[in-house]
Order: sequence, then structure tokens, then C-alpha cells
Amino acid sequence: MATADGLSASPEFPDLIVASVQMEPRVGHTTANVARSVRLIEEAAAQGAAIVVLPELANSGYVFASRAEAFSLAEPVPDGPSTQAWAEVARRCKVHVIAGIAEREGDRLYNAAAVLGPGGWLGTYRKLHLWGDEHLFFESGDKGLPVFHTELGRLGVVICYDGWFPETYRLLAMQGVDIVCMPTNWVPMSEQPADRPAMATTLAMANAHSNGLSIVCANRIGTERGQPFVGQSLIVGAQGWPLAGPASHDAEEILYARINLKASRRARHLNVFNDVLRDRRDDIYDPMLGTGWPLPRH
Repeated sequence: MATADGLSASPEFPDLIVASVQMEPRVGHTTANVARSVRLIEEAAAQGAAIVVLPELANSGYVFASRAEAFSLAEPVPDGPSTQAWAEVARRCKVHVIAGIAEREGDRLYNAAAVLGPGGWLGTYRKLHLWGDEHLFFESGDKGLPVFHTELGRLGVVICYDGWFPETYRLLAMQGVDIVCMPTNWVPMSEQPADRPAMATTLAMANAHSNGLSIVCANRIGTERGQPFVGQSLIVGAQGWPLAGPASHDAEEILYARINLKASRRARHLNVFNDVLRDRRDDIYDPMLGTGWPLPRH
């Protein structure tokens, strides 16, 4: 069986169906937002999805009027009601869910993503690179770039503006990640031509290609307190080409794509001579960048 990456699948490495949920959370309507997301997760699971990605801050909405409002809408993870609802549907539908959430830990707030599987909560990713007014509400992430080891493969997570930094994808690739899940709230970028896809979709394709990663981007739609969002959710294969999407600018929808881990890992080998990870001249630029900490090669 041929895969979207143009390589052959095998019984030992069957295709995974991944789903990107494009929806419109409404700020302050947490219960309704989560209920809507649960219905969409159920729909994706009924279509065979094994991994379902929701947008950034899918439970709370994005444009907070004050820190007090942000604090009131944030929840602890994994014990808060939003994570518990997502954990229940993940268990019942036997899927993995990556869901953007406003996380509260003590008096600190994080723009985070809860990672859940059929067996429950697997961990949390906290956004490293804050955008705009997020600096007024959230702390920068303090958990680095964790890898979530699952029976489906190695999952990584980035959130929205994290995708503007190639280091995030490279560090995940060097840790052996197969699929990067991106909850996002993409907004229009300065000087964006109306007839061109969002800059974020180009960045996702480029980083997928240069790192041999599949990337599942789930954006929101609508306008919230004057802030428009651009939709155009996207699923990119490990060779950098779209497998599904970009989605529409303004409609709720679910994108589906098949990903084969064996084919995806082979995609890092561009030809008999070249491999996008092996060919790194880390002897030159790692000392210049001052990384100072080697990562395992896979």
C-alpha cells in the first residue's frame, strides 16, 4: 500500500489517521467550548482518527480583557474539568487528544496543551514563545520540548508562535519525534497578501521538510473582541507537502490525513547521499549557537 509520502506501508507499521479540528471557541464560554470540542473529537474518532488536535486555548478563548479574567478561566491540569472531559472522551473513543488550554498552577498561568490518551493524561506542554498580549497573562513555558512516547509513535507539541522558531522543530526531530501536534490561533500577519496562504502554513511545510516531521496544525476561526483569526488549518507530511488543507478561512471543519511512521522516518533520507538530520554541520554551528548539550540521534 502506498502512503501519502510515496513510500510503502507494511502490516507492522499501519497508517495512522490524524485529525485537525478547526473550530471557534468563544472567550468565557468554557463549558460550551469544551462540550463542542468533545462532539468534534467524537466525530473524528468515528472517522477512524487515532490522534485528534484541537486549537490553542480551546477551552477558554484567546482575547482576555484582563489578567483577572484570564485567571478566572484558567484551570489546573490534569485535575480541572476541561482536561477531565477530554480525558473521558479519549478513553471512551480510544484516541489521543492534544488540546490547547489555559493552565493555572498556583498563581501562575500558562498557555498550554494537555496530551491525553486512552489511558489518561500523558503530560502537558507549555508554550515557549509568547505572542503579543499573551505576555500580560502567561508565563513563558518551563517544561522545554518534551517527547510523549505512545503506542502510536513519538509525539511532540508546539503552540502557534513556537512554529516561527526552527529550533523547536529541530530539537524535537533530534529527539526522534514522529508527529508534531500544533494547537494554534493564527492571526493575520503584517503585509499578508490576500491571495496567498497564511505565512504559518508556509513555515509548517518548510519545517516539516527540513526535519522529516509530520505536523498537524489545528487553528481556530472567527473574530474575538476585534481580533480576527485566519483558519487554514493544515496537516503536513514528513516530506513537507500538505496531506490535508489548508482548510477554509471561516468555517468549522475537521481535516483528516493518513500518516505512516515507517514512511515518515524514511522521508528524512532525501536520497542515497543525504539525510536532513545526519548532514547537520553541528561541528560548525552548534558551538557558535552555544547549545552545549548534545541530543540523542535516531
